[in-house]
Amino acid sequence: MAARGGGRTRGTIHDFPGFDANQDAEILHKAMKGFGTDEDIILDLLTQRSNAQRQDIIIGYKTVIGKDLVDDLKSELSGTFESLIVALLLPPHRYDAKELHDAIKGVGTSEDILVEILASRNNDEIHRIVEVYKEDFESDLEEDLTSDTSGYFERVLVSLVQGNRSEAEADPSQAEEDAKALYEAGENAWGTDEERFISIICSRSIPHLLAVFDAYKKINDIDLEDSIASECSGNLQVVMLAIVKCVKNIPAYFAEKLYNSMKVRYIWYINSLQVGSFPAAFLRWYPLNSFILFLMFPLVLAPGCLNTTWFS
Repeated sequence: MAARGGGRTRGTIHDFPGFDANQDAEILHKAMKGFGTDEDIILDLLTQRSNAQRQDIIIGYKTVIGKDLVDDLKSELSGTFESLIVALLLPPHRYDAKELHDAIKGVGTSEDILVEILASRNNDEIHRIVEVYKEDFESDLEEDLTSDTSGYFERVLVSLVQGNRSEAEADPSQAEEDAKALYEAGENAWGTDEERFISIICSRSIPHLLAVFDAYKKINDIDLEDSIASECSGNLQVVMLAIVKCVKNIPAYFAEKLYNSMKVRYIWYINSLQVGSFPAAFLRWYPLNSFILFLMFPLVLAPGCLNTTWFS
């Protein structure tokens, strides 16, 4: 049975045994020297190192080579492959902050990116993202969000970016009350009380929301996701569904996203953060498409067997 309640446990890439940052730096430098760049070596090495080890390699590269590793890689690589390699070298919170900034400040607003990041990160992660966002872009994340979004969607994002979700254990009696409140605000109402949905789903703890979801199904005989799909629309529907899915199982949420769209940020997240149960989640929900894991995404399964030609 799939794990319930966020699924934040472990990454797919662990610390490489016998790690030597300076030695790795020299290997990477050699791969970029001379005519042409050995992209296979770069990919093979970096995908076998944890995110923390990659940060040490960046320092080691400056120590033994006297240059910036990211700058050298950008000058030697291009396209999607460059984007992936550079992304792998960013610490988690800095990568999230960059993605959020790009989503807000680019041409139009990439609402999907805002949703994916803010709906899936815990309180501590949100706080760090907000700090790094201000450090790197000299701007306030909440202010940027409110200037680029509107309506109930904006209000959900503002709620999430506070990083103030309760961390209490489930309260069974309150969970029943919350489930009834959601039912009265949606399926049993003329129109939808969006504020009640936002108040409960954005503030209650993960264990408590799981209890609410169970109680809701007993009351209404359907999943809360189905009710949200029928009661909400547009970006509000997207973000509320994302929150519910992440509360239930983050690896399953990203398995669905990756199945529907090959994006660098999904590969980075699975590889660098805390979704080590992603392969199992992917196979659980998409058993007939297991070949994707083995032919297209060995980065999340067996580091070292990914081929750079897939990014050309």
